[in-house]
Amino acid sequence: MQLKKFGRVLVAMLMSLGCMLPVAIAAEKPAKDASKGDGSSIWAHENLYAWCVVPFDGKNRGPEERAQMLKRLGFRQFSYDWRYKDVPTFDAEIDALQKHGIDLLAWWFPLDASNPMAKATLNVFKRHNVHPQLWVDLTTVDLGGEVKLPKTPEEQEQKIKRDADRIKAIVQLAAPYGSSVALYNDDGWIGIEENQLAVINRLNAMGVHGVGMVYNFSHAHDDIHDDTANFPPLWKKIKPYVVAVDISGIGPQGEELYPSQGDYELEMMRTIQESGWRGPVGLIAEKGGDAEITLRDYRLGLDWLAAELKQPGSGGPRPFPPVR
Repeated sequence: MQLKKFGRVLVAMLMSLGCMLPVAIAAEKPAKDASKGDGSSIWAHENLYAWCVVPFDGKNRGPEERAQMLKRLGFRQFSYDWRYKDVPTFDAEIDALQKHGIDLLAWWFPLDASNPMAKATLNVFKRHNVHPQLWVDLTTVDLGGEVKLPKTPEEQEQKIKRDADRIKAIVQLAAPYGSSVALYNDDGWIGIEENQLAVINRLNAMGVHGVGMVYNFSHAHDDIHDDTANFPPLWKKIKPYVVAVDISGIGPQGEELYPSQGDYELEMMRTIQESGWRGPVGLIAEKGGDAEITLRDYRLGLDWLAAELKQPGSGGPRPFPPVR
């Protein structure tokens, strides 16, 4: 299976994700639930999916326990983020989700179509007749683990071409299996949405259409970009391509915050809501601890924000203290 080659790719994937593992805190007072049962709202519970659960769950649940937990929380959709240790349970994961009526929305996919895991994963989907989106990083981390950013316009153009060629190969590999591809924004070069748009535009010029984008509040700013400074015009540019949005608090760089703890997520959500975008919304368990508690707390913060969007002050006190 060429595990050495896969291992080098896995290193790049893990480094691009990063993680923090503090224990989730519980809210002292529940916020008013402005989303539950409101099917007209993109923040409604039925429109939510869970993400970044598998590698960050302090309880290390297996497929069946995880599906039961998601069902208890009321999630109808799940995006699957995995590590090499999870490969033997891919089939069991999908079996458990199907057993409990949870839709497999998306799957964290290898960086390169030539990776043996890419074809093997697609064959897993074929066995179970599922067609999740394939979320693919445009990582700034080379296979050797070194971070390299373009230094000249020529290097920038070369990187765009290289990434477009790589994504095209994944699109062509996945097409017979019925799965679409979306670029996953992370920190670094890929966190700059104009770079993702440049790759998509090049793909379109190559006759490759339908590649989307996943937008993460947790990667809204780092040391080389800051989406919070001009989010409304930025969202207008990327909205036609965004297939999913992951919500978190947006505060100091490098901190995982609950929704409602930051200074920017409310107005960014307002921009998204007023734009008419109606895709699925993700809550992440990347903060660590017991994933059931973390996801519940993320939803609690989202509910407070949704209530504030409807009517300022209607959510009551913030469920979590702000972090600035």
